[in-house]
Amino acid sequence: MSTSNADEILYASNEPYPEIQISQKNLRYARWMLDNMGGSDSEMSTISLYIYNNIICGENFQELSNIFKKISVVEMHHLKIFGKLSFLLGENPRLWTKRGNRAIYWTPNYNHYTLELSRLMHNALNKELMAIKKYEQQICAIKQENIVENLKRIIQDEKIHVSILQQVIIDYHL
Repeated sequence: MSTSNADEILYASNEPYPEIQISQKNLRYARWMLDNMGGSDSEMSTISLYIYNNIICGENFQELSNIFKKISVVEMHHLKIFGKLSFLLGENPRLWTKRGNRAIYWTPNYNHYTLELSRLMHNALNKELMAIKKYEQQICAIKQENIVENLKRIIQDEKIHVSILQQVIIDYHL
């Protein structure tokens, strides 16, 4: 794969997303889905970082700007899936995470912003790798098949994003 034409890159798996349903409400699982939405390592953090990266890259690296834009659209779909799951599981799907009984709202302070291209790309790659690790840990603990299947499907997309970002790092010698 080469990143020479951002419009020809596959940004999400061709596999369909599983239907969003639950077998029973579970507040522990709901809170994990909330954390996937609005925690420090969340889809919202990734989306906001990629919008920032899109703007930063736009002037001198239009192709990279487009890559971040297209990946962020996929991440928005993941955010929606986690929101629906958290709601069905029994939580209010706000951009927050919960620690005990305390709600902690999402903040852009969760992101590491940089103007330097190499750090920007490696930061994005680390976000994707952290998401995969987090979702794999959740898969090991969650006992509802549909939630697990949704996590596995989202991981497919995240692995595609890892491949794209790794290729950018190679192509641009970063």
